[in-house]
Amino acid sequence: MAKWFLRLGAAGLTVSSLYAATHVDPNDFGIIRIGRAVATTAMISYDYITSLRGLEYGTEEYESIKSKITQLFASFEETPLGAASWAQVHKAVLHDGRTVALKVQHPKVQSQCTKDIMLMEVLVQCIAWIFPNFSFTWLVDEAKKNMPLELDFLKEGHNAEEMAEKFKHFRFLKVPKIHWELSTRRVLTMEFMEGGQVNDRKYMRENGIDVNKICQNLGKLYSEMIFVNGFVHCDPHPGNVLVRKSPQTNKVEIVLLDHGLYQTLTEEFRLDYCHLWYSLIKTDMKGIETYSRRLGAGDLYPLFACMVTARSWASITKGIDQTPVTKNEDVEIRLNAAKYLPRINELLNKVPRQMLLLLKTNDLLRGIETSLHTRANASSFIIMSRCCVRAVSRYERDASKSWFRKLKISMAEALVLWQINLYEILLWIKASFLGSWIDSFQAQNHPPQ
Repeated sequence: MAKWFLRLGAAGLTVSSLYAATHVDPNDFGIIRIGRAVATTAMISYDYITSLRGLEYGTEEYESIKSKITQLFASFEETPLGAASWAQVHKAVLHDGRTVALKVQHPKVQSQCTKDIMLMEVLVQCIAWIFPNFSFTWLVDEAKKNMPLELDFLKEGHNAEEMAEKFKHFRFLKVPKIHWELSTRRVLTMEFMEGGQVNDRKYMRENGIDVNKICQNLGKLYSEMIFVNGFVHCDPHPGNVLVRKSPQTNKVEIVLLDHGLYQTLTEEFRLDYCHLWYSLIKTDMKGIETYSRRLGAGDLYPLFACMVTARSWASITKGIDQTPVTKNEDVEIRLNAAKYLPRINELLNKVPRQMLLLLKTNDLLRGIETSLHTRANASSFIIMSRCCVRAVSRYERDASKSWFRKLKISMAEALVLWQINLYEILLWIKASFLGSWIDSFQAQNHPPQ
């Protein structure tokens, strides 16, 4: 949780390198992995069979359950595919031949969760007493709200199904199907899907996957989540986002995993955030100030804008879609992150709680873009612009009772979207061979004085 705080606190300023200190993960030790594999094998059987037979924990019959796991699976790999602090994932095959992935919660995590939150609250109070300028009450509030939700795997399963339904129009998106008959609060059984991590350029190169297309589709998906739908998957780290070519169609797909952490945005917040981003893209300084203040930033709106975009204030005033990210700007951002840390903490205490997970989400998405060398690609701003225009226009149409007013809003929306499309075409021409030829022709006919 401390690592999560550091990532969130510096989210908008992309200062991951400041806190990516080397640490020892207990999951790296083989003996612990083996011990957990044995324990979780028993727990799977216990969770399943107790729901079917009503066994009591600690009885002799419970101890014999490990030998009866074949009642549930034709095969079960005790070595986990991956392990985290709360759960690990195993591969198994059902008796009907279907391959599944089992997300299994580590023993005693549920009971330990309450103790961890209490300890965190005590530590936060101590920090506030020793360092009055640092108040991390928001961290405790978020932990109390989110940790119990993430530990309920049935809730995660419902999130996955809602995600698949709301965004089924994106043919490139794949969400594993849930096997409810083999799932409990501590064990989630889902369709097994393979693929390479979204930040694995080597995998994409070897499988003929276009990196730019992946980033474009990921941008479409998350822009739709945040600006249009308001139902946001808030943990898009590379291990939860896979890419692959469909076994059936050979088309490139994005597989979204781990649906435990979602944020449902209120309509007021979502629209203010839409207006803020549209103002940032248009370099509308008055709009940036207005909507930053509406989102709780107050007089710290310049810092807030930098946190949201991970760009310097100088780049924001020039236009974030006009000025590409440079190494010097990254260095400047890292230095300013340390310099303005008390102010960053003040902001995190002031903004709506919905913003906290969005900042984390933004940071993780930027990390993917950085890994794929597509950060600050103009296409991402174009995608966001379209979603912002659509979201605001839809709201205004729904709020209007006059058919003439609705028609006027639709025409204005069509005009703005047409302008965005034209801008996209101009960018494509500029980047194409034709653009290079035109530049060369102009240089020949207009030699420098």
